[in-house]
Amino acid sequence: MPRPALRRPARSLRSAVGSTLLVVASAVLLSGCGPAGADPTPSASDPAQSGSPAASDPAASPEPTETVEPPTPFAIACDALVTPDQLYAFNPNVGAAPDYEPQADTVVAVATDAAGTACGYLNQTSGALIEVAVATPSATALETAANDAAASSTAVPTYGTPPEVTGFFDHSGSHGQVQVFTGPYWVVVDSTEFFEPGDAQRLVDSVLSNLPAS
Repeated sequence: MPRPALRRPARSLRSAVGSTLLVVASAVLLSGCGPAGADPTPSASDPAQSGSPAASDPAASPEPTETVEPPTPFAIACDALVTPDQLYAFNPNVGAAPDYEPQADTVVAVATDAAGTACGYLNQTSGALIEVAVATPSATALETAANDAAASSTAVPTYGTPPEVTGFFDHSGSHGQVQVFTGPYWVVVDSTEFFEPGDAQRLVDSVLSNLPAS
């Protein structure tokens, strides 16, 4: 009688197949833990990832600087700004002040900041100094000076008719000061001899008549 066939090979085949499937599954699981599943590393050349400011970033661009319009220098001889005859008609005791230097703050601003001309005239009897200054500042600076004068002084219609001529007078401390704005000109007349607007009227008229036509 023949002997029954042995089935060990079948069991060995299933065992081999199972081992193969286990190896494949392990490989698949291991592949999920590799670099493919990790977050990408930021590129050093990417400004958004590296934190470097981009070229289009407004913070990286230089801020614009404000441009200040310079004044137009104004030069005139003192005996042309007020002629000797006009000065004598104003007061026979008044003549040119030797070694004159601007003193009143507004006169200094006209002569220095606004690049204008300042002239000094001296009362030979009382020793009082009369300062006359004229400048042609920038349109913005001229408007600012006119607004400041309007806020701190009293309008004087006898100096001229607005808007062609706008005049102001202020008496502060011991000084009386006239400010007149006409065309491109800023005119300042200052002295301890001016107590009211009319005290400087004739001198102001002379200065305005001598300014070159704008």
